[in-house]
Amino acid sequence: MGLRKGQKAPDFTLPSTSGSDFKLSRDFFGKACVIYFYPKDFTGGCTAQACEFRDQFEEFRDLDLPVIGISRDDMETHLRFKKSNKLPFELLSDVSGEVCKKYDALVPIIGIPKRVTYLLDKGHVIQDEFQDMFNAKAHIKKMLENY
Repeated sequence: MGLRKGQKAPDFTLPSTSGSDFKLSRDFFGKACVIYFYPKDFTGGCTAQACEFRDQFEEFRDLDLPVIGISRDDMETHLRFKKSNKLPFELLSDVSGEVCKKYDALVPIIGIPKRVTYLLDKGHVIQDEFQDMFNAKAHIKKMLENY
């Protein structure tokens, strides 16, 4: 059973492309936010999704709705991916997959992250959740529609 609307999102700490560790309860304290999990940097769907978040970033910024992306890629790969695609938001590295697991964002048996996006309110209660492995751009539309 995965996380559902109305549940408190699990807190976590992960290394960030900002150069420091990101802690949800500290860094987004009192802020609504979007957390999206994705399978792998530099793959077609994941690049399209990251670039769609980038292209819509001004709209998220205007809503004061920060975005972070999480995958199991290492920090070196994340830094290259962020730079290559000019991403204006941070990527977090969950090499062990523990945070992905807490968020029910791992494909069973093979252990790669699912493409799942969560919208959290200011108290970090899940307001919306969207999963679709193949329609990466729909994640952005769904979050903006439901904020």
